[in-house]
Amino acid sequence: DVQLQASGGGLVQTGGSLRLSCAASGFSFDDYAIGWFRQAPGKGREGISCIYSSGSSLYYLDSVKGRFTVSRDNAKNTVHLEMNSLKPEDTAVYYCAANPGNVCSSVRSVYDYWGRGTQVTVSS
Repeated sequence: DVQLQASGGGLVQTGGSLRLSCAASGFSFDDYAIGWFRQAPGKGREGISCIYSSGSSLYYLDSVKGRFTVSRDNAKNTVHLEMNSLKPEDTAVYYCAANPGNVCSSVRSVYDYWGRGTQVTVSS
């Protein structure tokens, strides 16, 4: 079975950092693009970033550019999202998702597989 599990969330103060991880199993991880999304309370799920199988990455939100960095370790079937200079508006549940065609997009429907999210709360 395909499984994705996001972890690493928590409570942090404004200006702090967190490193999220997305652990994958049950598929050829090397061939998949992995996207990161987030959903704040009362809002829709928005695409943050995506990383291709090659390690090239895209960032979809201007608000995270320069603060968030996505990376992957194909040997460990893991993708990381390093988040620095966190702000209260970054508070959300963060999800990772996989696309088997190695396609990156900020559109949810492009991704076939989703993991359970991890809560990130940034206090002011």
